[in-house]
Amino acid sequence: MTLDTSASAVGLGEFIDASPSPFHVCASVASELDAAGFRELAETDPWMGSGGSFYVIRGGSIIAWSSATGNGDFRIVGGHTDSPNLRVKQHPDKTSAGVAMVGLESYGGAWLNSWLDRDLGLSGRLAYRDSTTVAHQLVHITEPVLRVPQLAIHLSDDRKGVALDPQRHVDGIFGVADAPPLLDWVAQQLDIDPAAVLGWELMTHDVTPSRIIGAQQDLLSAPRLDNQGTCYAGLRALLDSGETEVPMHGIRMLALFDHEEVGSGSERGAASDFLATVCERIVSARGGSRDDYHRAMAASVCVSGDMAHATHPNYPERHEPAHRIAINGGPVLKVNQNLRYASDALGEAVFALACERAGVPLQRYVHRADLPCGSTIGPITATRTGLRTVDVGAPQLAMHSARELMGVDDVWMYSAALQAFLLG
Repeated sequence: MTLDTSASAVGLGEFIDASPSPFHVCASVASELDAAGFRELAETDPWMGSGGSFYVIRGGSIIAWSSATGNGDFRIVGGHTDSPNLRVKQHPDKTSAGVAMVGLESYGGAWLNSWLDRDLGLSGRLAYRDSTTVAHQLVHITEPVLRVPQLAIHLSDDRKGVALDPQRHVDGIFGVADAPPLLDWVAQQLDIDPAAVLGWELMTHDVTPSRIIGAQQDLLSAPRLDNQGTCYAGLRALLDSGETEVPMHGIRMLALFDHEEVGSGSERGAASDFLATVCERIVSARGGSRDDYHRAMAASVCVSGDMAHATHPNYPERHEPAHRIAINGGPVLKVNQNLRYASDALGEAVFALACERAGVPLQRYVHRADLPCGSTIGPITATRTGLRTVDVGAPQLAMHSARELMGVDDVWMYSAALQAFLLG
């Protein structure tokens, strides 16, 4: 394992630990972009000029781009900022058996049993009245304040566990019955008057830090690898591609969307107008016409990055026998004949050539035909924008669990492939 390999995995772990919610992912990405000289734009401001490096944030989504001239087609690395978790209900305070509880609900297909018996912090954002305006502030409580306890084995019917009911079995213990109301307590942590709170998006996260593990230190154990592994690899690819050589294509872009885990149907999800609007405004800002925009999009390519299923060593029979995916085996190209992934032959060729240029191996994934296949932003992006789109990822285990596992080498190989794609 080289120093660069280890550094990439450590960097991903630090990124994840600083980014417990989609809003924090955007803040972490923006901080790196600011340091690299990118400039934030507001959607409500006019955009003028031909080239440069910029980004725009819409809630828990962020799009960043860099171009020497502002001309040409787009090379886009797409991904999503959200991860399955337990989120706070609108009326969170409740008491059961003399214990103060917080009402939680599952978001995005969380693997519920993995959230039991973990020390949980809180993150997200609060909206509040600030004089005559509405302000918002990020929440990142790193101390363990909630826990969802498992039922003791002695109390189950057959000592084989309990089928979890998401309505009754995933509320978190907050303290004894005289604990303060949750929102009042959170507001006080931020020095906000609890009476001024108007809205909130709060979620839980495992407070255990990311760790490199294994006898050979070749594995990364972390929460939210799906899909912050792509957020980080895509960010490094965008930044590093500007330092190495002149790209063949005009505009290199990173587009990270919220709400993928629940279908992308929001004002900031991949099914919204966010990507198409930003691309059109970039073309318009350099004096291009509507026809110029459509021509640019027709020549552009999007790599939809999401994590991929490595073949599970305890359940190899759950995988397609002819498509084994190895941890530390390199980036994964994902194909599905029923278009759960957007890859077609020409898109496959684009990414295969990128891996070849990066000098990393390429793995090809197909889901078992007798199991339902998950999806990504890829088909949504292709449908919404008409972009040629190819679905890729990095291999991992325990997808949608509170804590997931991937290979250390796969972090840098994934980023290297995405960088080669951006450079064309």
